[in-house]
Amino acid sequence: MPQGLGVVLEEWKCLEEEYQQLLETHRLYRLKLEEISKLQKNCSSTISSQRSKLKEVSHLVKNKGSLEEDAKTLEEINEKIKTRPNSFFEMEAFLPNKNGLYLNLVLGNVNVTLLSKQSKFSYKDEYEKFKLCLTVILLLFSFICYFFTNYRFLDAILNFLLVWYYCTLTIRESILIANGSRIKGWWVFHHYISAFLSGVMLTWPDGDLYKTFRNQFLAYSLYQNLVQCLQCYYQSGCLYRLRALGERHNMDLTVGEIHAKDTEYTRTRPFWQLFNSISLFSMSRLPDCKEWQVWMCGLCFLVLFMGNFFTTVAVVRHKVKSRNRKPKSL
Repeated sequence: MPQGLGVVLEEWKCLEEEYQQLLETHRLYRLKLEEISKLQKNCSSTISSQRSKLKEVSHLVKNKGSLEEDAKTLEEINEKIKTRPNSFFEMEAFLPNKNGLYLNLVLGNVNVTLLSKQSKFSYKDEYEKFKLCLTVILLLFSFICYFFTNYRFLDAILNFLLVWYYCTLTIRESILIANGSRIKGWWVFHHYISAFLSGVMLTWPDGDLYKTFRNQFLAYSLYQNLVQCLQCYYQSGCLYRLRALGERHNMDLTVGEIHAKDTEYTRTRPFWQLFNSISLFSMSRLPDCKEWQVWMCGLCFLVLFMGNFFTTVAVVRHKVKSRNRKPKSL
C-alpha cells in the first residue's frame, strides 16, 4: 500500500469515528429536546392549574369564619398565596409563552423565550448597548443638522433613524418582556407614540411651516438625546447597585421603576413637549396651513406630555412616600 494512501485511510478512519460520535451526540440532543418540550408543557399546564386552584383557595380563605384559633393558620395560608404569583412569574420566564399581538404581527408565532439566565442577561445587555449607541448617533446627527446644515434630505435621514430606532426598541422590549423583564405601562407605550411621531415628521413635506418648526424640533431632539445619554450612565450605575443589593431583578432595565431615581433629569422634558404641542396647534390654525402633519404632530406631543407629566408626578410621590417611610435618626 502506498504511504500516501495509508495516511488518507488513517485520517478517514478518525473522521468516520468522529462522525459516528457526532450522530450519537445529535441523537441524544434530539431526545433531550423532546424531553424538555414535554417538561415545558407539563410545567405550563401545572402552573395554569395552580393558578385556578389558588383562586378557589383564596376565595375559601376570605369566606371562612374567622375563629380565633384558626385565624393564625388562615393568615399563614393567605401570606403564602400572595407570594405564589411572583414564583409563577419567575418560572414562566423560562417557559415558552404566547407572543403578544405586536410580536405576532412583526415576527409571527415564533418562540422568543431564551432558556438560560446567561442568554437572557446577554440579550438584555445587548439591548442597553444598542440604546446607548443609537442615542449617541442621534445626538451627533441632531447636532450637525441644527448647527451646520439646512437640508431636508438630512432631516429625513434623521427622522428615518428615529423611526427605525423606536420600532427596534419596541420589538426588543417585547422580547425582553416575554423573557421576564418587568418593563410595562407608559414606558412601552411611549416608544410606540415616538415611533409614530417620527414617521409623521418623516412625511412632512418641505415648506414654510416645516421650516418654522424645524429648529425647534432639532433643539428638542438634541436635548432629549443628551438627557437619554446622561440617564443611561446614571441609571446603569443605580441598577447595578440595586441588583447587587438584591432589590432588583437581573432582567430589569434602565427604564420603568428605575426612573424613580432620576426624575431630576426628566422633569423639564414634559414641558418642552407641551411647548411643542402648543406651537404646532397654533400653526395648524394659520390660514395657509394645509399639511395634516402639523396637527397630528401636535397631538402626539400632547400625548407624550400627558404621559410623561403624570408618570413623573407619580414617581415623585413614590419618592416622597419612600422617604417618609424611612425611620428618622435619633
